[in-house]
Amino acid sequence: MTDAYTALARCYDRLTADVDYGKWADYVERHFRAAERPVRRVAELGCGTGSLTRLLARRGYEMTAVDLSPDMLAVADQKCAGLGVRFVCQDMSRLALLEPADAVLSCLDSVNYVTRPAALRRTFQRAHQALAPGGLFLFDVKTPAALEGADGQTYLDEDEDLFCVWRGEYSPKRRVCGYGLDLFVREGDGSWSRSGEYHEERAYTMEELEGFLREAGFQQIERYGDKTMRPPAEGAYRVFFAARKDS
Repeated sequence: MTDAYTALARCYDRLTADVDYGKWADYVERHFRAAERPVRRVAELGCGTGSLTRLLARRGYEMTAVDLSPDMLAVADQKCAGLGVRFVCQDMSRLALLEPADAVLSCLDSVNYVTRPAALRRTFQRAHQALAPGGLFLFDVKTPAALEGADGQTYLDEDEDLFCVWRGEYSPKRRVCGYGLDLFVREGDGSWSRSGEYHEERAYTMEELEGFLREAGFQQIERYGDKTMRPPAEGAYRVFFAARKDS
């Protein structure tokens, strides 16, 4: 197995073709428009290959896109050419920006990939420090119900030149869901190459996350259902948090 998002980087966009990034961007903007502070500068944590980054940059936001994977950032840099996006290869728990952001954003369960609670605490602290007064921290998470439900599941993605199998295994003791991934790609000469990766996501409770946010200095904290402006339903698989830094 290689490091996460190394072999996967060149195929990630094909494997996530069903993700409606336009809908995600619309939802993020609803929060931006409702924010206490006008949003112009945005820091996106866990930007991946930059699909959401590009949409927001095209809508006029000054984007700083942060990711730990240089392979993913290389794809994102090409995708966002000419849009003035600043890319930073950095661990979220060590976030450091050149200037304060009006909003810090993290989407598509990137927060779950921070599997050590101490590191997530630091991430929230860094997000708070990175925000200008009145700034917004917006992120989503898969809930424990979602990750527990992935135990023993097999997921398949394929097209004529790509075949990918994910296998989920949830550890109740660690509260972590691990995904073993096998990736087969048809090369230019017609041969097939095989690679593998291993990913982990932690099941944080909503109470834990709110506690970490308050420890970091956030006081105004709201929870929302999956891309809605309503509270999450019981048993929801994805929840959004919107936390505001005091003015």
